[in-house]
Amino acid sequence: MLLIRWRRWRRSRPFWGGLLAVLAGTEICLLPLAPLKVMLQQGVAGIPSVLMGLVMIVLGLTAWFSPPQRNLAGVLTTLIATAALVLSNLGGFLIGTLLGILGGGLMFAWQPDAAPLPSSSPSPSPSSASPTLHQDPQGAQP
Repeated sequence: MLLIRWRRWRRSRPFWGGLLAVLAGTEICLLPLAPLKVMLQQGVAGIPSVLMGLVMIVLGLTAWFSPPQRNLAGVLTTLIATAALVLSNLGGFLIGTLLGILGGGLMFAWQPDAAPLPSSSPSPSPSSASPTLHQDPQGAQP
């Protein structure tokens, strides 16, 4: 029963995109964290890495717990991952940037399952002469 609930929860949101964003943020955030002596020598150069990593983690969690915000979270994750390439040790030695771009793309591209349309009347036979009206998912009218 628990496995079924987990599967239903995971499929009802951009789970894999959020997971990749959290992993990318963690990798970018933890890479510049070093012993205090090294951090003091690095100066303020480590601050953008930590901030970008934390924001990417928050965006990944946002995609999980607020799926309607997935488009904004996906675009921002991709932009921050690209900025991390320049501002944060080559984006966590390219691993964080690649994970962030992939996660942001998955978040942006994810679509919820469409609910089946209720069928209140029986479907017409294919031999009927009247034209059949189809529901267009984009909302266009015939």
